[in-house]
Amino acid sequence: MLNPLATGISAGVGVLGLAAGGCAYAAMWPASQIFGCALIAPRVMPGQPGELALTFDDGPNPAWTPQLLDLLAGYEVRATFFLIGRYAQREPELVRRIVAAGHLIGNHSWSHPNLAVTSAHRVEEELTRTRDKLEQIAGLPIRWFRPPFGGRRPAVLRIARDLGMTPVIWNAITTDWREPSADRITERLRTTIDGNQRRGWATNIVLHDGGHLEPSADRGPSVAAAGKLIARYLSTHRFVTLDAWK
Repeated sequence: MLNPLATGISAGVGVLGLAAGGCAYAAMWPASQIFGCALIAPRVMPGQPGELALTFDDGPNPAWTPQLLDLLAGYEVRATFFLIGRYAQREPELVRRIVAAGHLIGNHSWSHPNLAVTSAHRVEEELTRTRDKLEQIAGLPIRWFRPPFGGRRPAVLRIARDLGMTPVIWNAITTDWREPSADRITERLRTTIDGNQRRGWATNIVLHDGGHLEPSADRGPSVAAAGKLIARYLSTHRFVTLDAWK
């Protein structure tokens, strides 16, 4: 005979597990809009070229961001850079170089915590401090925000919007920060880009020109992958910055 108490406890644990899983999905899964809307990528009209937004997280990186900027300039492609505030403070001239080259910059927090599990007070402090520093350096309003790790919850999105920023996630990512092969990074992203295209979506690509644990992290494979993607898609797609989608 089943023990009613044990059955009730088991059912309760199951419900809690489902709830925890649902919260994790809402907080971390890129496609989730459960906790609030974030910009990912728009539909592409039939017959129109596909659109790709190259976005780079965790910079500025004094070793690799300049090389990335040279690569982008060679192809006349503009990108979006989500900058960590404490690194921007160390490299103001590099931030200004990004902006002068026509690229978009956005807020990636001051120290790269997981904001899904960070107090609202600290979230506001991280985002405000970064926004103010970037605006001071660049002389432009900061309108874009990407949560580190994609971690968010309603308070995070509300704070970002209250500070005048649009939250941004993505629909194409790899583990480029630990992948030594530019070819493998490129191939995984190519598969996602082509899949998005078949389904009628533009693609918001995440690569990393920096590292949140090391400001001069080796991002050679990521930079090389960016060049390979541009060479592959430049004749068939439009490369855009995120403000083209707002």
